[in-house]
Amino acid sequence: MQPEFDLSPASDALADIVTAIDDPQLDRLTPAGIPVRALLEHVEGLAEAFRAAATKETAGSSAAPEFGTGATLDSQWRILVPARLRAMSRAWREPAAWSGDTEAGGITMPAAVTARVALDELVVHAWDLARATGQELKVHDSDLAVLLDFLKDTPPEGTPGLFGPSVPIGPAAPALHKVLGLTGRDPFWIPSAR
Repeated sequence: MQPEFDLSPASDALADIVTAIDDPQLDRLTPAGIPVRALLEHVEGLAEAFRAAATKETAGSSAAPEFGTGATLDSQWRILVPARLRAMSRAWREPAAWSGDTEAGGITMPAAVTARVALDELVVHAWDLARATGQELKVHDSDLAVLLDFLKDTPPEGTPGLFGPSVPIGPAAPALHKVLGLTGRDPFWIPSAR
């Protein structure tokens, strides 16, 4: 089975956001409700989890994701996190990654669905980090189309363990705003003053 889409643009965009974060920004709160450092720790873990899902090496042994405090964030995070993101996107370029079922976060799904969950994580967390650190995020229209199709049946109350309650977004809103709203993010979120 051929890859249905390429995760590289979204993983590269997230890697660019990560490498531009300054140390003083690590304690800023993100739209996810956790500090930047904790979200970086989560992104490092999810990149490895979805890489392993592509290779099918963790079938039957993956664990549900956790949001930590960021206390165990590696001191070389500006190198490590982008490297993990690149490894993940490379793994999903292999046709075998898209066949059959795989497992990520303790959940077994068809591989193509897992790839869509990975794309959602990349885009939404890139936006979280960009908003918290004053950066701009560019998302490919093709990625937004994949996500809007994937998320179209998300219930308004959200999906426990995956998305919070959806945020109402007008029909004329940009595609990224619609994706954010369906995943429980307010596209107009701004950092609170400290």
